[in-house]
Amino acid sequence: MAIQRSSEIGVQSRALQCGRILRVAAAVIAGVAAAAAIGCATPTPSPAVDVPVSYRVGAPDGLRISILPEPAIEVDAVVRPDGMITIPLIGDVAAGNRTISEITAEIEERIARYKRDPHVNVALAAAASTDIVVLGEVRRPSSFPLVKETRVVEAIGLVGGTTEYGSDSYIRVIRTEDGETKVIRVNLNAIRRGDLSTNLMLIPGDFVYVPPTLWARFGYALNALLMPFQPVMGLGMSAASRAIFP
Repeated sequence: MAIQRSSEIGVQSRALQCGRILRVAAAVIAGVAAAAAIGCATPTPSPAVDVPVSYRVGAPDGLRISILPEPAIEVDAVVRPDGMITIPLIGDVAAGNRTISEITAEIEERIARYKRDPHVNVALAAAASTDIVVLGEVRRPSSFPLVKETRVVEAIGLVGGTTEYGSDSYIRVIRTEDGETKVIRVNLNAIRRGDLSTNLMLIPGDFVYVPPTLWARFGYALNALLMPFQPVMGLGMSAASRAIFP
């Protein structure tokens, strides 16, 4: 009788152990499945660029296009140098020098042959055709897209303003129009005093340059002149210090 009871206890113990193993295995499998689902999830698309309705698309701007009803058509298109983008079913669509609403209207008109009551959404994903460049004596020289009306002072503010070495009265805007390049002077000091006559509106492709002051140019030239001798001067000073303070 004792042997039978011991055998029953052993069977129950093994059953409990098997149950624990099965529960642990189920938890591991669930965790692996969840991790796989997270890894395979579709990444959230980057938000569209907020632009005015008058913005005209150009190469190489990026467009995000969604066409309903089902089966939905999703397209991420980059405007080619010829101003065209390619849409499934309808082929090439002119996008260069057109507004978002104009592009949307053409796609809706042409896709209607293949989809009944189509709904087309076109968004600007990347504004790369309207970059302006701000360089020279500014805090953070950089380029950025011109997606709204921007004047010189605002552009300089976006890069942190001018440095103490900047010649604020002789800022230049270099602009190319109709194949001709011209230089426009901007007087930031006068603008600060309330004279806004040189606070001009920037256009795509403008290059804003803040030159150094006369003293800064002299310092840069002196530094360039002494650059080859600086290691030698450093060795000389080190040797002299060792001779004086052995």
